[in-house]
Amino acid sequence: MNRISACLITYNEEHNLPRALASLAGVVDEIVIVDSGSIDRTEELAREYGATLHFREWSSYGEQKNFAAECAQNEWIFSVDADEELSSALQTSLLAWKKSEPKFPVYEVARKTWYLGAWINHSGWYPDFQRRLYNRDEARFSGIIHESVRFVGPPGRLHGDLLHYTVRTFEEHKAKVEKYAGLAAQQMHWEGKRQWRTAKLLAAPWRWFYTFILRGGFLDGYRGALIAKMAARSVRLKYAKLGKLIQTKKLERERRPTS
Repeated sequence: MNRISACLITYNEEHNLPRALASLAGVVDEIVIVDSGSIDRTEELAREYGATLHFREWSSYGEQKNFAAECAQNEWIFSVDADEELSSALQTSLLAWKKSEPKFPVYEVARKTWYLGAWINHSGWYPDFQRRLYNRDEARFSGIIHESVRFVGPPGRLHGDLLHYTVRTFEEHKAKVEKYAGLAAQQMHWEGKRQWRTAKLLAAPWRWFYTFILRGGFLDGYRGALIAKMAARSVRLKYAKLGKLIQTKKLERERRPTS
């Protein structure tokens, strides 16, 4: 039988953690949590559910998740975010997979998001396939933002949804967009991307059209309209922040004394 270690990274997740950990009970063989300094009841809740807790100063999402996988006892890792929950169908699918011979080094699952009081079925948010079950000897996370499991070859697919409770209020959504836009700008700069002015002007309206019209956001009602609005804002912000970062770096170079 295949043994699975569930890995989570946390920081002040007392609101979400019980739901996530309860959904893992009886499905995985070990729960590993890497915390970056929570000051709420995260540590207490982790131990209450029998999780193994490790502390690591924050670096990036990908590095935190890779460290969690390194701390696990089993080679098969199921990566779960603290604000997620395994559906009953996904629990059944994982239990069946544990009794089978793995055919892929990585498996993806559909993620379904609860947003402002309802499940989102369109807007490019569903099915939002995520690579979460993987053999740590053959794959690992990479990326500063929207980190994902990187490997060579096609993934397998598990039945059932990974339920995602992303934000509780629209203000929380706005704050998250601001935070991730900054991280996205850093990653683009690190990757050598320097074109931002045209993208800032054109990419944002395209993203709104793509999300609301092409990906069926209008079918999600006013929630779809908000998602499309914030998707466009996210694109506009990340290119604006990239431009500011490029200009700041340029000024720093110009101010360096010449020998």
